[in-house]
Amino acid sequence: MLGYVTVGVSDMARAKKFYTELLGGLGAKELLDIGRLAFIGESMKAPMLAVCTPYDGEPNHPGNGNMVAIPPGSKEAVDAYYRKAIELGATCDGEPGQRIPNQFYGAYVKDPDGNKLAFFHFG
Repeated sequence: MLGYVTVGVSDMARAKKFYTELLGGLGAKELLDIGRLAFIGESMKAPMLAVCTPYDGEPNHPGNGNMVAIPPGSKEAVDAYYRKAIELGATCDGEPGQRIPNQFYGAYVKDPDGNKLAFFHFG
């Protein structure tokens, strides 16, 4: 259903490095770079994450209530991706843990530009 999700960034080189290193273990790589916009994912035919500097030239602003949620496959993987994001310069926005008993396990970070990410596992 989703083609891609875009997050605004202030530094394209930093953002591409952050997301390709963070999501590389899930098969993601930089697929297309057109200067102010780059697509990161497994293939152009699968859901992707795009990073961009805003079209209007104004500073990027993370949305209040906006979040990109990534399912790495297990609770252990949630923990690992959370730690890796922190190592790559993200800040904690909710340590890994069970959020809904026996249903939802999640961890939350903000990327170097303040965009919120969740790593989650159902079950």
